[in-house]
Amino acid sequence: MVGVAYTIFDTMMGRCGIAWGLDGVLAVQLAESREIDTRRRLLKQCPDAREARPTVRIDSAIEGIAATLRGAHWDFSDVRLDLGGLAAFDCRVYDVLRDIPRGETATYAEIARRAGSPGALHAVGHAIRNNPFAVIVPCHRAVTVAGDTSGSCANGGAITRRRLLSVEGALATGGPSLFDVLLTAAPRQADR
Repeated sequence: MVGVAYTIFDTMMGRCGIAWGLDGVLAVQLAESREIDTRRRLLKQCPDAREARPTVRIDSAIEGIAATLRGAHWDFSDVRLDLGGLAAFDCRVYDVLRDIPRGETATYAEIARRAGSPGALHAVGHAIRNNPFAVIVPCHRAVTVAGDTSGSCANGGAITRRRLLSVEGALATGGPSLFDVLLTAAPRQADR
């Protein structure tokens, strides 16, 4: 493979996308309401990408993303990320986020401290909002203050964030959310 490639794949939450190059994963795009919108957002991040069949390593990442979105635990530590062109501080934030255990959250202040810049709360927020590696770098586990799970994560929105935190057991709720109930009742989309 030469250059940058991408593929669109099925998950329980819809059709997601992933782009990769020789140095690893470049971007993950969570499902939009229409596949064309998912594709468009992924290609906005990686405009030179060409659709291709995933490599074995990318297949493993896809399997992990799909498993995570259905609530299963997956270890992404062996997934290589292409961090070229990203700010050094953002890369440190992504390393910290990858170390937050499933079912737990960390505040922006904790993340800033662990990234070596205790006062850089706004920079942490910027890195999280611009996280190109949704799910692989679990930005949904970052909270502005302890216990506050409002807000959204990179390219997934508030509903996806709450869904991911819920399936990981990070939300103390008395039962399933309306989203969880609707998700199980939604008709399956036809295979393409």
